[in-house]
Amino acid sequence: MGLDLLVRGGYLVRPEGVARADIGVLDGKIAMIEPQIDGPARMLIEATGRYVFPGLIDVHVHFNEPGRTHWEGFASGSAALAAGGGTLFCDMPLNSHPPVLTRREFDDKLGAARAHSHTDFALWGGLTPDNLEHLGELAEAGVMGFKAFMANSGISEFRAADDATLYEGMRLAARLGLPVAVHAENDTLTAHLTRQIRSKGGASARDYLASRPVFTELEAIQRALLLAQETGCRLHLVHISSGSGVVLAYEAKARGVDVSLETCPHYLAFSEEDLERLGAVLKCAPPVRAREEQELLWNGVLAGKVDLIASDHSPSSPDLKEGNDLFAAWGGISGVQSTLPVLLSEGHWARGLSLETISRMTSCHPAQRFGFAQKGQVAVGFDADLALVDLEAEFTLNQDELFYRHPQSPYLGRRFKGRVVHTLVRGQTVFAEGKLHPELRGQLVRPQVRREFGGSGRIAE
Repeated sequence: MGLDLLVRGGYLVRPEGVARADIGVLDGKIAMIEPQIDGPARMLIEATGRYVFPGLIDVHVHFNEPGRTHWEGFASGSAALAAGGGTLFCDMPLNSHPPVLTRREFDDKLGAARAHSHTDFALWGGLTPDNLEHLGELAEAGVMGFKAFMANSGISEFRAADDATLYEGMRLAARLGLPVAVHAENDTLTAHLTRQIRSKGGASARDYLASRPVFTELEAIQRALLLAQETGCRLHLVHISSGSGVVLAYEAKARGVDVSLETCPHYLAFSEEDLERLGAVLKCAPPVRAREEQELLWNGVLAGKVDLIASDHSPSSPDLKEGNDLFAAWGGISGVQSTLPVLLSEGHWARGLSLETISRMTSCHPAQRFGFAQKGQVAVGFDADLALVDLEAEFTLNQDELFYRHPQSPYLGRRFKGRVVHTLVRGQTVFAEGKLHPELRGQLVRPQVRREFGGSGRIAE
């Protein structure tokens, strides 16, 4: 039988190492991996000199559709993901409007994603004080887990989860067999500090940084870990910004808490001085940290203590990033297109971070943690989700290269080494040589779920 596609001569980035091999694809799956494949194929991609990564799985994006599609949208967001080597994104339940708190809102978002996404996708459901009774129906619909904020989300219709809500939500999520992702900042303390600073006229980048110090993140991480340990919930700590936070969470993992640690490229690439220089385009919560914390964070990544890297792509319309008042500006970074270039440039070339580790953090571990079968590896039987990279290519990121709805990003003007040249989803080209191939429509990826029934401890697949 002939192959649908032959990817010839690339260096395959796999958990066991990097080696030159050919990949044969049939019906969207990797059917063969051999040093040389001589059989017929309908299509050929010459990958000599390229490094073939599994497509990136970004478990933390805000594409804002439906309701705030003028901020981004599935079409532009997934195009940018593909341009950065991504093949599967996991959309958060906000900042779409309304957020995904019930089955109806899940269905609305699913319809929009099926109509417009160029890559495969999974969907998070929300966990707020307003929807505990809907978690079961969201699980049945196919959410990959539940997202909760321990601080103000910035979106009025997505309220922060108080301790009681988080406790009850974690108990239910554990029974449903799904993880809870937590934005960990102490809302009481950050609100108190903000009021103090604003009362004195504070509006600068340094003032904003002072309103969200590292200890407010650490306190919330500690509380979330305790609740996860008590409830047996699988906890996912999103966008850990500090090396101290990684140490705290990793120690809990060593004690047996079922927790995964996520950080983001912007925490590895930028520090407090950059926020002062760039302004609102780099504003996020938690904020970028001092260089000392950034170095501790890099130490955690290099030591294998960080499980995965996600972009936390959270764009807005340009008007929400204008002005010099950092408190008033929208808090979110546009970065889904730059994850791999950051990790290659700042990690591989500058710090010796191995290609295998980059692949594990951006593909293999996300797939394993969230139950995405046949995703996340260059292996026989897996989906042919591939990113071909010219590791030696150097480039400066310009606006005309961005696929975002609004071409704004703190990475503009930054010099990178390592460029994505070709991205395939299930064996079909979605991005090649700087151009989007828009024919493909993505599919919903449902997690493989283990559920506990009736409190008996009986587990069913």
